Amino acid sequence: MLFPTVEYAVFFLAVLAVAWALESRPQWHKLFLLGASYLFYGFWSWRYVPLLFLLSLFAALIAQRIQHSEDEAQRKRLLILGVTVCLAVLVYYKYASFVLLTALGLWGLVGRTPVWNLPTPFLPLGISFFVFHAISLMGDIYRRKLREPLYLTDALLYVAFFPQLIAGPILRASHFIPQLMKPGYKRIADAQHIRVNRAFLLILAGLFKKVILSNTLSTRLVEPVFASPADFHRGDVLLAIYGYAAQIYCDFSGYTDIAIGCAMLLGYHFPRNFNAPYTATDPQDFWQRWHISLSSWLRDYLYIPLGGSRVGSARLYANLMITMLLGGLWHGASWTFVVWGGLQGVYLVVHRLWANGTSAEVQQLRAKRWWPWVARVLMFHAACVGWVFFRSPTFSVAAEVFRRLGSGGAVTLATIPVVVTLVLGLFGQYAPKMWRRGVEAMMSRMPVAVNGAALAFGVFLIEVLGPTGVAPFIYFQF
Repeated sequence: MLFPTVEYAVFFLAVLAVAWALESRPQWHKLFLLGASYLFYGFWSWRYVPLLFLLSLFAALIAQRIQHSEDEAQRKRLLILGVTVCLAVLVYYKYASFVLLTALGLWGLVGRTPVWNLPTPFLPLGISFFVFHAISLMGDIYRRKLREPLYLTDALLYVAFFPQLIAGPILRASHFIPQLMKPGYKRIADAQHIRVNRAFLLILAGLFKKVILSNTLSTRLVEPVFASPADFHRGDVLLAIYGYAAQIYCDFSGYTDIAIGCAMLLGYHFPRNFNAPYTATDPQDFWQRWHISLSSWLRDYLYIPLGGSRVGSARLYANLMITMLLGGLWHGASWTFVVWGGLQGVYLVVHRLWANGTSAEVQQLRAKRWWPWVARVLMFHAACVGWVFFRSPTFSVAAEVFRRLGSGGAVTLATIPVVVTLVLGLFGQYAPKMWRRGVEAMMSRMPVAVNGAALAFGVFLIEVLGPTGVAPFIYFQF
């Protein structure tokens, strides 16, 4: 069930009405949302609903055992057991075939011919996200960030809550579960403080970014070039690289906007996941703005446990590389994702070396008023180099894309819709935040019926102007 569809609109409106009707009965409210979340996931495939339920149940039971234990050694053993089982599930479904095929490929290099036909498990939708939620549940309990008794219903709903289930943002248990623990009367009292207009704007902006910007760039620019880069010349290829940078941002941040808006209408708060990433001036700044919930998760659950920045320079650089390599592998079982992650690690290491530079020339350069804009241009193009590997299905396609940048020829794909959507997708991030606040303030002065009609009209325009059909969100595959 995709967000920008009539099916989801009907589903969400029904869930919204029933969920608020049950607010005075919090246990029934949570049980209803849990059932709705499994129904939402079942629209994709009922075959994997038991996997989602059993993994959530396992993590919840382990978390409860950790919470009730005062023996630190036992708590640590339980955490290791829980994390190992969750990662084993992820590895089996997402990486088993990748590892075995890589091993067979290496075997073939020594002159032996592989003879096995390996069955490939079907990748459950959003498995990386709900596995990370399960790990966060056990990790936050282990770190005593959740001190209130953990109830089974709350734990199951935290992992399976449908707005974030299949493409994030990655929620922290210590952030979301306390919201579930609020008494019913308290949540009803808080309902009047829900920023309905803000939620409407988020949903509308998300639909616009996904249906208009992302889908247009995908169908009219990115897909043709990356499907056969040898058929295009420098201008079209460069435009497609910029186009994919805009497409993946609009696609993923659009999904996040819709998810945050839907959760907000249900009375729950999700953290921000994007903050104008292409305005970043360096790699560290970029990862504080791009997929914030993932980058902060990798920082807190991987980088810091490895030693973080509390160690020597060599170990620090190794920690950065390990974190980003595993972050790349998290995105997909392919060596192109590993290279993409490795590039991010190299960027972070080089930036550390640059930031620690003490020469007078370096200090003077960074003090120039124009330097932040040069840094933004450099960072954007460094990100684009990485996106080529991220988007390319094979290294040969990525190599051909880079090779075609050296060819001449006419630009054929720079139509008006493509150029307009590309400009909006990239430079819309520079729009002043006061514009959004101004629109929200204006909506607050208008009757609810008028705001509802404006939202409906906006959705209608997006449906009319968008390309035929709705492509799945890019991050569904992760």
